[in-house]
Amino acid sequence: MEKSRSLTRRHALRRDLPLWASTPGGSIRTQGKSRRSHYDVIIVGAGISGALMSHALVEKNLRVLMVDRRRPVRGSTLASTAMIQHEIDTPLHVLQKSIGVRNAQRVWQRSATSVEQLGQIVRDLDLKCAFQAKKSLFLAGEDYGSRALRTEVEVRKAAGLSANLLSAEVLRERFALCRTAAIESAISASANPAQLSAAILRNAKKKGMEIVSDVEIKDIKEFDENVVLSTSQAVLLSARAVVFCTGYEFLKVLAHKSQRVVSTWALASRPRLKRPEWLDEYVVWEGSDPYLYFRSTPDGRVLLGGEDEDTEDAYKDERKRARKTKILIEKLADLTGISIGKPDFEWSAAFGVTPSGLPMIGRVPHIRNVFTAMGFGGNGITFSQIAAALISSEILGHRDADWDLFPIS
Repeated sequence: MEKSRSLTRRHALRRDLPLWASTPGGSIRTQGKSRRSHYDVIIVGAGISGALMSHALVEKNLRVLMVDRRRPVRGSTLASTAMIQHEIDTPLHVLQKSIGVRNAQRVWQRSATSVEQLGQIVRDLDLKCAFQAKKSLFLAGEDYGSRALRTEVEVRKAAGLSANLLSAEVLRERFALCRTAAIESAISASANPAQLSAAILRNAKKKGMEIVSDVEIKDIKEFDENVVLSTSQAVLLSARAVVFCTGYEFLKVLAHKSQRVVSTWALASRPRLKRPEWLDEYVVWEGSDPYLYFRSTPDGRVLLGGEDEDTEDAYKDERKRARKTKILIEKLADLTGISIGKPDFEWSAAFGVTPSGLPMIGRVPHIRNVFTAMGFGGNGITFSQIAAALISSEILGHRDADWDLFPIS
């Protein structure tokens, strides 16, 4: 067994204080060590990806262990702005050119289904996580103008996805926004990602899953039909299947120059901020690079982010964070007239992207029964639900019809 310091690339993942760190209900108790040495499934990562994976497995009469080198819900999940959209970063008409019309349609259709499934999970478990169904407003921008949006509406409708093209006049009348066009659609949502993840994990614990924190996986090896993991606690664990839900921290065995980590910035206003009434019903983003996105929260905050940079460590720069915060506030004011003033919270984070804008979901190459879900871009919660459904089905021996859509290349 070749020794290594860590199986995943280490990142601080976030800087300063995200809004969700100050809200109750986002923590969960863990145990100091595992109760046994062998499990049916071991999930590595206790964020939203791991939480949804656990939900898909815990009621299947399986012994499931979750481990994380941090406390649960203290990685990239805490930095999420939780704009839960079926609209992914790569527009459908663009994605069709790279993976084909039918496959692109399937990706977008699966994304829409996954948002609906998330809402059903919240209702079924009666989760207290500020989950709200929302509409989406995709504004024309520098990269995608009115002509591109018109094309996008046509291909979405051809895929059976609801989308309405709004003219510049309609945008002015209904939203007081000055853009050449926008796409209005349904099937989006928002939530408190820390509360959402922790509530799902608490339910999984009630169903028998063990959660052990402050445990890092140091090495991995196949042995007969099992996967053996060595940990930072000098303990060997084995399982029939292992799932790495490490989010934006790529597995080292998958490191490739086409995979990259980028930086992003976000902030939240004070509560009960003066804002247009329509904003409480929508999540908003624009067709620009970098793009601005924003939404409101149930307590009347305005949450916004963007200004992404294709630089792995830029988010660590405190002076840059101050500049990015200023830019985001000014962009929002210019577009909507909303005056943020001094934000209550501001933070920066790293996240992983792939060339296609799609996640990598599947078996780790050359290692049987080890799965990964990574490279989620700006659609972490939606893609996490897709990954949970696909990988859990594979573990249970029922291949999902969409298993081929998100290959690990």
